[in-house]
Amino acid sequence: MNDDAAAQSRGSSFYSAMRILPKPQRDAMFQIYSFCRAVDDIADEGGPRPARSKALEKWRADIDALYEGDAPAPHLYSLFQAIHTFHLRREDFLAVIDGMEMDVIEDIQAPDSDRLDLYCDRVASAVGRLSVCVFGVPEGEGEALAHHLGRAFQLTNILRDIDEDAAIDRLYLPREALKDAGITSTVPRDVMASPALGAACVPLLARATAHFAEGSKIMARCPRHSVRAPRIMAYVYESILVRLNARGFAPPRERVRAPRHRIFLALLLYGIV
Repeated sequence: MNDDAAAQSRGSSFYSAMRILPKPQRDAMFQIYSFCRAVDDIADEGGPRPARSKALEKWRADIDALYEGDAPAPHLYSLFQAIHTFHLRREDFLAVIDGMEMDVIEDIQAPDSDRLDLYCDRVASAVGRLSVCVFGVPEGEGEALAHHLGRAFQLTNILRDIDEDAAIDRLYLPREALKDAGITSTVPRDVMASPALGAACVPLLARATAHFAEGSKIMARCPRHSVRAPRIMAYVYESILVRLNARGFAPPRERVRAPRHRIFLALLLYGIV
């Protein structure tokens, strides 16, 4: 991970929000994003599972080393600076790695609701906990904001990427939702072909909507400067959820993206102190 982190971040849905931050915060967020992308690539790439687990274990060792007082490896120096400037917690980095390992150990297929929530906490809310430290969200509100927006974003991702995940034999819809919709199979391609898929998605749509609402209440209580970036992220991402709900889940399912005007409007509304 090096100074290419900013360039790597440009493809992210959150790039516009990161870009408006002051340079020290912006650089730190680019480093967090670069770390997340690196471990996510390990989880999603093909190849033997033991090799991918070993690559994640190397990242665990690298993160531990950054907290042990040793001189950081050159490619980790910028991440080291971010960690110590913004007092980022080791356990949050390790939680992200643990979440990615859930995808490496086996392809997740219809987890129960508790396992899905644990997954969301690790791969998304843990990233939120790192991010709120960089943003300067008051400590009493930051943990709750990370909890709700992390889950809102990840549930939106799950609904948006449902076909892409099925293509690699993954299915994150909880088994309780499948059962309630009358879907008996947990095989991803079978579930994608079910006419009851939309009904199985309704609980996640509702849950994500509720998390966005709670996140909005928390941000309303915070100093404006500390929540500029998460407000932009939430404004853009919630529009994806709304469009998914409007599109529905009957085939053919055209991929939903945030409209450019929504990103521009978010920057106008929240990008200026």
